[in-house]
Amino acid sequence: MIDATPYGSWPSPIGPELLTAGQVGLAEVLVDGADVYWLEARADQGGRISLWRESDGERTEITPEHYVRTTVHEYGGGAFDVADGIVVFSSFPDSVVRAIRSGADPVALTDGSKRYAGLRVHPDHDLVLAIREDHTVLADGAAQPAASIVAISLSRGTETVLVSGADFYAGATLSAQGDLAWVEWQHPNMPWDTTAVRTGRLVGDAGSWELTDITTVAHTEDVSVVHPAWFPDGRLLYLSDDSGFWNFQVFDGTASEPLLTYPADFCGPSWQLVRPPFAVLNDERVLCTWLERGIAQLGCLQDGQLEPLPTHQVSVDGLAASAQRTAAILGYATRPREVVEILRPAGETVILRVSATVDLDPAYLSTAQPISVGTPPVHAWYYPPTNPLHHGPADELPPLRVLSHGGPTAFSPPALRLEYQYWTSRGYAVVDVNYGGSTGYGRAYRDRLKGQWGIVDVADCVLVAHELAVAGMGDPLRTYIEGGSAGGYTTLRALTSTDAFAAGISYFGIGDLAALARDTHKFESRYLEGLIGRWPEDADVYADRSPIHHLDQLAAPMLILQGTEDRVVPPNQAETMAEAVRAKGLACALVLFEGEGHGFRKAESIHRSLEASQAFLGSVFGFTPADVEAGLGLPGE
Repeated sequence: MIDATPYGSWPSPIGPELLTAGQVGLAEVLVDGADVYWLEARADQGGRISLWRESDGERTEITPEHYVRTTVHEYGGGAFDVADGIVVFSSFPDSVVRAIRSGADPVALTDGSKRYAGLRVHPDHDLVLAIREDHTVLADGAAQPAASIVAISLSRGTETVLVSGADFYAGATLSAQGDLAWVEWQHPNMPWDTTAVRTGRLVGDAGSWELTDITTVAHTEDVSVVHPAWFPDGRLLYLSDDSGFWNFQVFDGTASEPLLTYPADFCGPSWQLVRPPFAVLNDERVLCTWLERGIAQLGCLQDGQLEPLPTHQVSVDGLAASAQRTAAILGYATRPREVVEILRPAGETVILRVSATVDLDPAYLSTAQPISVGTPPVHAWYYPPTNPLHHGPADELPPLRVLSHGGPTAFSPPALRLEYQYWTSRGYAVVDVNYGGSTGYGRAYRDRLKGQWGIVDVADCVLVAHELAVAGMGDPLRTYIEGGSAGGYTTLRALTSTDAFAAGISYFGIGDLAALARDTHKFESRYLEGLIGRWPEDADVYADRSPIHHLDQLAAPMLILQGTEDRVVPPNQAETMAEAVRAKGLACALVLFEGEGHGFRKAESIHRSLEASQAFLGSVFGFTPADVEAGLGLPGE
């Protein structure tokens, strides 16, 4: 018989080391002929990202001496491409674009003075297409970096600006007929607000390329059009949310028409400059993914009909195909994410790479349970405390960890995350809230946050926590809220505007909206206009929504975790918030992580943040964590 053990103090085999040394991050799968490529991120190598290839069953690291990453828009994406065996990639931190031919050493194509992303290599045209972000103009008095689409010669390394003048560009792609398509948008829009798809004819050769016959394919206020891709016959495919969901449209050179109208999103928000989340197989068939009630489906679109494939994933993080092979990155409810080959047409999968090589008893894994509460419904995933060797006392409810994701225009899938299992296996309940503003549920759900950031997201988190407490699925006296970046703001805002939470943990969260409006990077520099209001015209709204101005309402202890090199939410936000809280005589701990930016990449930082969180919660909620020593200088120690 298993003895009852206080929630939160269960010993668990899922330790910090398992979350770093035992797994890799997988991203941006691509197929070139019979070869499959993808990126791997390793926390045990300081977060370094490297390019890998699978060919004839053999896995090879292509960039062992380089960190493959780009910081265009600060979030990057599209840091490599491959065609006809030629690899191009952007390295970090030098921002140099390099090319690898036939296994030779990488050759620099750029000098590192500018940043490049969304790379697309076309050996037959001797060029690499890229979204370029030029920060050198700041020295000449420009207010922000300059954006453009450029063509870089593979043979000469020369560079030609093809398109400029818009604030932002994405998705540059060249057809077999020599037509270029791209997405562009202007401040204050984000790519999920109002964008345009345009095309032009590429003429000339290296050093003298130019675009002619520029055409606007789609541009309507309050409609997001994204991810252009070409059919072999020269028609243009893209996604538009004018129906209320990101659905497929096709442009035949004269007009656009829906390829399918379906109440589901076929893509997510374009935070990164990655390739389309679908693959054109031929003139009639498209391999694609979409969300049904928050769970990713995979299938083929043909003749206006969706044909689901019999795969068992709950998330899809990339699709790619050639005439020979099809590959994807799939996430599952009870096993780690995988790079897989999809065998057409039946849809069987062959594993090429797993994100975690840990040997873990499935009995320790907590599976996401869908939750929808309220009107309109708020969507969330609930993970009950799960450990085969322990259960809580009959008269006790588990502490509840309420997660508010970043973005805030993001989406949390129900795929297995060992970081969640770290907590559930120790006796915590976890609920991951896709609050109003999240993608994956259509434009109307996303637009709930317009002008309401700090109100709708907080109210939704409070509602979910309340309903779980009423249902006996979490202890209302030990319910805490946690989030990173925008989710960190929701955390801080919830603690200073409600009494719903007994504690809070903020990862690089925003305490002062006015400071963020004055001091952040270009991509998000006008984002707050849609979420809060115009700056400085609506300065009073910014002050009213800023946690730092409402510390008189703060009664819960707080842990703030912050990277010293964060360019998205500057460290002074965390430091100012912590100083102000302490000045009020309230319990607050600030832990700074040297060398970390917006998101922790190093193994030691991940370990330290988990241990600090456990020690903090143990001291606040009055139990002793099974595997964490005191002495971190946190409240209650």
